[in-house]
Amino acid sequence: MLKTRTWVIILAAVLICAVGLSFWTLGRKADGTVANVYQDGVCIRSVDLSRVTESERIVIEGAGGTNTILVEPGRICIEAADCPDQVCVNTGWISDSAAPIVCLPHRLVIRIEGGAESDGAPDALSQ
Repeated sequence: MLKTRTWVIILAAVLICAVGLSFWTLGRKADGTVANVYQDGVCIRSVDLSRVTESERIVIEGAGGTNTILVEPGRICIEAADCPDQVCVNTGWISDSAAPIVCLPHRLVIRIEGGAESDGAPDALSQ
């Protein structure tokens, strides 16, 4: 009886540690969520979204036209663009690396790197 009781206590302790570790790992917020702005495949600006404290507008002028990017704490969007289709503006806010914002006429891409979505874990499509 003593042996069985000892094994039950050891198994319960291991189970409690495993559950606690999984909550700690899944519950912590990722540091260093960085939004990189690429034009013609070259990174022209990086913004650490985890360190932004107030709204900021960034105007990107290129050969194709102008994009106005709005940065707020933890998120980023293209607020205005002079491209004809406005797909980049209609994409709205992004705050993780699930999908980038793309303006094809101006060859501009905003991609978030770092954070929970890009830590190597499978996403909803690959599960």
